[in-house]
Amino acid sequence: MDKEKDLKQELERLNWEFSLLYEISNAIRTTLKLDQVLYIILTALTSHEGLGFNRAMLFLVNEKEGVLEGVMGIGPHTADEAGKIWHAISQSKMTLDDFIASYDIFKKDPESKLNSIVKGIKIPLREDMGILALTILEGMPFEITTSEAKKMVDQEIQRALNTDFFVTIPMKAKDKVLGALLVDNIFNKKPITKADVKMLTMFANHAGLAIENSRLYEETVYLSSIDWLTKLYNYGRFQHHLSHEVERSKINDSSLSLVMADVDNFKNYNDTLGHIKGDEALRQIACILQGKSRKCDVVARYGGEEFAIIMPGTSKENARLFAERLRNEVEKSYAEDRTIDPSKRLTISLGIATYPEDANTKDELISHSDIALYEAKRSGKNRTCLYTIGMSDNRKI
Repeated sequence: MDKEKDLKQELERLNWEFSLLYEISNAIRTTLKLDQVLYIILTALTSHEGLGFNRAMLFLVNEKEGVLEGVMGIGPHTADEAGKIWHAISQSKMTLDDFIASYDIFKKDPESKLNSIVKGIKIPLREDMGILALTILEGMPFEITTSEAKKMVDQEIQRALNTDFFVTIPMKAKDKVLGALLVDNIFNKKPITKADVKMLTMFANHAGLAIENSRLYEETVYLSSIDWLTKLYNYGRFQHHLSHEVERSKINDSSLSLVMADVDNFKNYNDTLGHIKGDEALRQIACILQGKSRKCDVVARYGGEEFAIIMPGTSKENARLFAERLRNEVEKSYAEDRTIDPSKRLTISLGIATYPEDANTKDELISHSDIALYEAKRSGKNRTCLYTIGMSDNRKI
């Protein structure tokens, strides 16, 4: 009779596990954005409708630096914080879907202390760097559930995470370890069983595939937005950003300047020195434009040897000062070039138009900055020209 009862309980547990994995897999498939995928993974580990661990932390491998980086942590950091959170959960009867839907609130939450701590962790991938590093290097779970096992834990990481007994699980995709999960029950002290570790391992395999798919998607989106030669935004992405910034400037009643830049003498330079040198020049000039721009500016290759810089919240005069810095920097970069006639050395000409002073729409802003650029080219090159009302459109001549 007892054997039959135990078998029934085991079947019920397995049914619940597979049902939960199915729900979590469906939830993960609702988005391909990496940060949202990570949030769903950790929510499923900590919500009372999910696996119900007190805390869950996620670390991803940074192959370039050879380190394991903390990227997200969900759960309380202290017992008092835990009490408040669990009380709020029990009062509001939150489901797993409710937790997942609260991603935007979590992202903006300044009080998420655990998340801040986790994001500050970087662990070199060496065998002497503790359990998390070993989880990646060995590609296997570690159960830190005894005092003896705790001796293997890096003391600095243990203090930072304020953890006691925990489990780490590798996340894999196509036999490659992408990262690790760390879960604990530091507040309710519920033991983490062998069955829990088995469930976590199955869950981590789903999570690893979801992360890999998300990364491939984000890489595809990135590549579709980038000019292959200069690594600046391409024409399509420029149009998207400019539409967005014009609408935002309308709402905020703020200025928006557009700087168009064209490389002077580029055809002669390309024909004389060859396409490889021409490509190098475009890359170097793109690097100057990107390096001198602010983080909020959008730098794009508009086409050929023409570039565009979207400058939110920038007056025409400030855009002019910026453009002159760019012009001087490019001129200085090629001033000592002995491979080309001095009169044919590379410089840039720039045209500027500003919303709403010069234009009411995105298309007008592009057209007017382009007219100003043409005027700079027509009047001698290597100069900056500001659009003025009534400026002739000589581009058709």
